[in-house]
Amino acid sequence: MKYIKQVLGGDLRQYTMVVALGLLILIFNVISDGRMLTSSNFQNLLSGNAYVLVLALGMLMVIVIGQIDLSVGSVAGFAGMVMALVAKNYNVPWWVAVLIALAIGILAGAWHGFFLSQLGIPGFITTLGGMMIFRGGVIWISRSISVPAPEELKWFGAGYLPEWGPSFTGMNNSTLVLGLIGIVCFAVGQIRKYNRSKNSPVGVTPLWAVVTRIALMTVLIGYFTYLFGSGRVGTSFPVPGLILLLLTIIYHIITQRTKFGRHVYAVGGNKAAAALSGVNVKRTYFLTMMNMSFLAAVAGILFVGRSTAAGPADGTSWEMDAIASVFIGGAAVSGGVGTILATIVGGMVMAVLNNGLMLMGVGADKTQVIKGFVLLAAVAFDVYNKKTGKASIIGRLFGGNEAKKTTK
Repeated sequence: MKYIKQVLGGDLRQYTMVVALGLLILIFNVISDGRMLTSSNFQNLLSGNAYVLVLALGMLMVIVIGQIDLSVGSVAGFAGMVMALVAKNYNVPWWVAVLIALAIGILAGAWHGFFLSQLGIPGFITTLGGMMIFRGGVIWISRSISVPAPEELKWFGAGYLPEWGPSFTGMNNSTLVLGLIGIVCFAVGQIRKYNRSKNSPVGVTPLWAVVTRIALMTVLIGYFTYLFGSGRVGTSFPVPGLILLLLTIIYHIITQRTKFGRHVYAVGGNKAAAALSGVNVKRTYFLTMMNMSFLAAVAGILFVGRSTAAGPADGTSWEMDAIASVFIGGAAVSGGVGTILATIVGGMVMAVLNNGLMLMGVGADKTQVIKGFVLLAAVAFDVYNKKTGKASIIGRLFGGNEAKKTTK
């Protein structure tokens, strides 16, 4: 057990949900006679859930500051519908329509941020009103009719990385390069972390443990690189997955390495203390809410691109899946706790549940019931651990600001 802890780099409890995700994949793969771990299924799983995971990135920051945003699904649906209508009725270039959709998201977030930061109206109430306004707006401007999306958007919502170079690898070379970049980045990060730890009073992680960790991650990334890159001709790692990957890296850096990220956690941990220490609480509220609606617009664009049309029901209940992903990822209801990477793990748990139950032929009604129980069980277990003084489920996953808060 001691050696396992050295390889994983800390308390094993922090990997609970990661282990649960792995077990879910294996269980569903056995039950479905191997249909879970196939190239086509994982490509569809990632591209079909990327929009929810994008929403979860923004929702994590909103929940960390102690607020909630119920409008994200409606904002996403409204932005996507406006984009499709503008492109169809006014014959504008697709990229102009995309910029208009993103602008709508930013303006909607500024609207919510204004009521929260300047008028002091709680985010729950502000965004509840926004949910009603934008949900009605989608139905109003669409006249309850679906609108086709610009052809170019299909690549963003359902496209794949291109093929290039020789075919002797037996797989998509773009996916192969992406996997190699991931392995190299992880290895370099671990080596730099090991070199920094030499000057740490806590102690140095043994070199063999670092090498083992790199080897295990290389095998894992290598397997999924093969899984995504060895599908039928014309398929590879999905473009929505690449967009999600880039956004995850960006927001991980923002939350863990920037002043704004530190302010988000400070406000969520103790708003009064944050204000006394010089944090602009109103500005933090405003920017966090605006960022959330911006990501909602991105999610709407991805969904419209994948479905090839904007519909009047787009965005319905998306906020529920995003919120569930954040809480399953170990975020605290009271705010101040949560990480981007843990949220992605929580979102993947929800995605695998949806996909696995669909492969088993379970209906949408029973799927909702099961997802509800999973959410309650995950949060209850997390709360129990915190009350007994143990680490949160994966609150300390990959370290960062939140890890520092839970260990105090």
